[in-house]
Amino acid sequence: MSQWPLQDAKNRFSAVVDAALAGEPQRVTRRGKPAVVVLAVEEYERLLRLEKAEAPTFAEMLLAIPQDGGEFERRPLPLRPVDL
Repeated sequence: MSQWPLQDAKNRFSAVVDAALAGEPQRVTRRGKPAVVVLAVEEYERLLRLEKAEAPTFAEMLLAIPQDGGEFERRPLPLRPVDL
C-alpha cells in the first residue's frame, strides 16, 4: 500500500485515485500519522458485503446471551401510593 503525505495527495489527487482504481489502496497521512485510505468503490462495496455477511443476526445475538437457569433475587421496593 502506497503512502502519501496529505499535501502530496492533494497536489497529485489524480494519481492517488488512478492507483486506487488500479487495485492498490492508497494511505494518506496527516502530520505523519495515518488518516485515511483511498479505495476503489468496488473494493469498498466488497468490504461492506463481507462485513454484512459476517455480522451476527439479532436472533443469534439473543441466543448467545449466557443462561444459567438461576433465579434473581428481587429487591424489596416500597409500594407506590395509589389515589383511588
